[in-house]
Amino acid sequence: MQFEGQTKTKLGNTEARPAVEATVIEGFNAFKNIRGYKKTMDEIIKKAQGAAKSRLAAKTAKENARAKNSIDGLTLIGKLAACSGRKAELNEMFIVEGDSAGGTAKQARVRQFQSILPLRGKPLNVEKKKLSQILENEEIRTIISAIGAGIDPDFKMDKINYHKVIILSDADQDGMHIRCILLTFFFRYMRPLVNAGCVYIGMPPLYKVYKGDKVEYAYDDKELDEKIEKIGKGCQLQRYKGLGEMNADQLWETTMNPETRNLIQVTVEDAAKAERMITTLMGDKVEGRKEFLAKYANFDKRDGFVERRKKTEGKKEEE
Repeated sequence: MQFEGQTKTKLGNTEARPAVEATVIEGFNAFKNIRGYKKTMDEIIKKAQGAAKSRLAAKTAKENARAKNSIDGLTLIGKLAACSGRKAELNEMFIVEGDSAGGTAKQARVRQFQSILPLRGKPLNVEKKKLSQILENEEIRTIISAIGAGIDPDFKMDKINYHKVIILSDADQDGMHIRCILLTFFFRYMRPLVNAGCVYIGMPPLYKVYKGDKVEYAYDDKELDEKIEKIGKGCQLQRYKGLGEMNADQLWETTMNPETRNLIQVTVEDAAKAERMITTLMGDKVEGRKEFLAKYANFDKRDGFVERRKKTEGKKEEE
């Protein structure tokens, strides 16, 4: 007989397998007649199941370690528009939605300290996947490689390439979903990055209010009323559906310029509450999510915008 590897735990002769199996079955059948058979068999089964779980866990750990190592050597050419600065505490990375927004962001950025990472489609919802599946996802692998510090439990804060990781998605439902997916990933697999206050949400404007050479940007409906009143009668209104609709100068002025932009720093004030929230909203149990949405979701925002737009257009036509 031949056994595989140095541990000699697996028979290597495929032709010998039927004979071995037949012998084992014959032995177990004879064992049935012995007193205490059931108790002994239960112990044997438990030991076999434990050994199987250990082998599977060791195999999974080995595969995950191999996948993590492959991420360290992942090439980011054609994916990440890296900055030239080498001081992580000064560097920023914008994770943007799609190549269109990515192209505009690359034109708008300051190359010395701002990197741009465009995502192609929605990233994986890690709350519903095993680590092995997560490490196979191309977008997740790119994010891990770009940040450069690995993932929990081996995440190393002193290895991060950016002290500001900024999620910059469109101000629509898809954009909000992408934001939630990325925040879930950071919370689950890069918690020290979140705890250190290095994760941010970029806030692009929702509206542009203009008349002649007067231009104002509004980031929510309340501010829109103020900007319309400030510009005065005869103003025009543009609703930005996505970052790709903005030119490089507008994106820089409103969203990327450190002196004028609005950023929300992501913090975890109550870890237990955050845990429950992520499990409810991003997990695979539908009922809890339905109950949450029914209780808290505001489905009238889009309708409110439509009514506001009609009202504004009506004013313009009357004037």
